[in-house]
Amino acid sequence: MSASFPSVRRVRGRAAQVGEALRNEVRKMRRGILGDVANQKPRILNDYRDLLWSLIPLLLICVVFAALAQQCSFSPGKPATGNIPHFDVTSALRDDAHTLPFPIRQPSLPDRWTANSGSRDTVTGEGGGTLSTVGYITPEGTYMQLTQSNASESALADHILQTRSPSGTQKVGERTWTVFHVQGNEPAWITDFGADRVLIKGAGNQSAYMTLAGAIDAAQPLRS
Repeated sequence: MSASFPSVRRVRGRAAQVGEALRNEVRKMRRGILGDVANQKPRILNDYRDLLWSLIPLLLICVVFAALAQQCSFSPGKPATGNIPHFDVTSALRDDAHTLPFPIRQPSLPDRWTANSGSRDTVTGEGGGTLSTVGYITPEGTYMQLTQSNASESALADHILQTRSPSGTQKVGERTWTVFHVQGNEPAWITDFGADRVLIKGAGNQSAYMTLAGAIDAAQPLRS
């Protein structure tokens, strides 16, 4: 029994050494943490130079937005128009009259109505046909579309406005136009000339619609 005492004392000595080593490590860690905290300056102690540096990015953003705003302009009443593309509407409609199997008319419009575009399209399915379309810029700077076709009225309305249900009629001179209007779209007026249908629509006001409708009604079919 007495021979085991030295072994017990050695174990206790080693345990004491390990414990002391652990306590030393803990003390070092605590000093390191407290030192880091002490080196960090609270926000409330930041001087005016720190505040100035933090404001510089915000000031740069404000300068960029101000520069962009100077490049924009606001013109109440009507849109600003640039150069209108040249489009030979006479040649285009004469070519359509020669090529397409239905009458084509060229409206005689007031000064400053400027043709700017033209195209052909096809309506497929029941009541379908070919479309001849030209576009005009009105004196107010708005766009008006003139489409002539041998498609039926309902097929034409469905192709242009995705609806076959009329919302009313409009009388221009002796001719009656059927009005189709879908929420969110410009209204379309369609009239039946017998061998063909004519559609007008666009961003113009009531006067622009009346002017274009009256001009196409007065026009004679071009020679094919």
